[in-house]
Amino acid sequence: MSNSVVALTVIFAIIIFGSIIGFYAGVRHKMNLEQWTVGGRGFGLMLIWLLMAGEVYTTFSFLGASGWAYSRGGPTLYIIAYLTLGRAVYFHVQPYIWEVGRKFKMQTQPDFFERRYGSKYLAAFVAVVGFVFLIPYLQLQLTGLGIIVGMASFEGISRPVAMIIAFALVAGFVFSSGVRGVAWVSILKDALMLFVVFFIGFGLPYIYFHGIGPMFAEIIKAKPTHLVLPGATKNMGHAWYVSTVFMASLGGLMWPNLFATSFAAKNASTLRRSAVVMTTYNVILPLIFFVGFTALLAVPGLKNGDLALLALVRKTYPAWLLGVIGGTGALTAMVPAAYYILTAATLFAKNFYRPMFAPSMSDDQVAKLAKRMVLVVTGVALYFAIYSSTTLVYLLLIGFAGVSQFFPGVVLGLWWRRITMPGAFIGIVVGVATASFLMLTKRDPFMGINAGFFALCLNFLITVGVSSITRFQPSGFRESSEASAAG
Repeated sequence: MSNSVVALTVIFAIIIFGSIIGFYAGVRHKMNLEQWTVGGRGFGLMLIWLLMAGEVYTTFSFLGASGWAYSRGGPTLYIIAYLTLGRAVYFHVQPYIWEVGRKFKMQTQPDFFERRYGSKYLAAFVAVVGFVFLIPYLQLQLTGLGIIVGMASFEGISRPVAMIIAFALVAGFVFSSGVRGVAWVSILKDALMLFVVFFIGFGLPYIYFHGIGPMFAEIIKAKPTHLVLPGATKNMGHAWYVSTVFMASLGGLMWPNLFATSFAAKNASTLRRSAVVMTTYNVILPLIFFVGFTALLAVPGLKNGDLALLALVRKTYPAWLLGVIGGTGALTAMVPAAYYILTAATLFAKNFYRPMFAPSMSDDQVAKLAKRMVLVVTGVALYFAIYSSTTLVYLLLIGFAGVSQFFPGVVLGLWWRRITMPGAFIGIVVGVATASFLMLTKRDPFMGINAGFFALCLNFLITVGVSSITRFQPSGFRESSEASAAG
């Protein structure tokens, strides 16, 4: 049996097993809108932890982090910093979001904005922005999946075909099981990912350099500037590093899918404990960096750094083990992609289409439309994944630049009574427009700092300034936040 057949067999066995778990998760539950989007608001620590880890530790961590360690070096370390600092934001902000979500029966991020600011137009705009910036993150997972299956199968199957097959399965269990299916498949994905990362993170540096210390010594000899800022880049220096860490830390919770995860927890304490436990996952990231650094010298000359991990694994290990690693990587793409698809479809149906075009739609009708949108969202992301060549980490930074613009409207909305709807609305518009313009015109970094962070600072100034000169309308919203703080 050829190496390609062996690897493909193992990969698809893992993918199919994970998909069966996803389908089974929804068997005992009627998938109405509440169950489909927030799992009946009954998730305990284990499911919340796995759900949030499934959305953070994805193909971005598996391939993108090792790819940037290979191609850029020092700037890659921002990933550890932002994930650590971001947990502090989760710990302090998520319980407040949960409290108002429970009180007002919220299911999505735009529900928060509509209730806090009393505007369906603001909510619809937030839904559109969230939908648009989820697409690059979904594209990241699809692109990574294509790389994984293509490389791990020795090009036995093309990337587009691999994407289509795997995401047909993803769309299926999203359609049938909703967020519960995503959480259950995360159990398998995380168990395999921890095993694989520890195995290759320690194993590969030892095989090629007899240890992690000797590996770094060789890199310092061969490429002395690779491990310090700006690494192999020209413009990702200290200002870029600090601004990117702050932007990603503040924006992490603003992803519409992670925001909605706050509503799925059974209580606020679950979210606080999850934020603490999540920091343990940061231990695995240096191991992924070690693989990228090992590949820098062991497989030099790769045109696409995202291929570094799999190129080194394929060179080193037998086909069956390559299949296990490839199948694990495939799940790191499929699990978060499932949640992004679910979230994007729900944003369109519940917070854009219904309020703008069919306000009399029932929740059951919204759920049916959202399920039909699963195919549309998947198709759009597939198109961009097949025809775009953007690196995985940069796709993530594009998404972060967009969704982080919700941060002033959320945090000021929770803690500053004086913020107004025009202030929040104009702030988001200016922030999104600024970030999009700078990134699309290749002005990122801008004056040495992350374009998304520059846009976020401008957003804060606009939000506060406009709120100070526009009429304040009480919403009854703040009292709920104060109740949470007292609890």
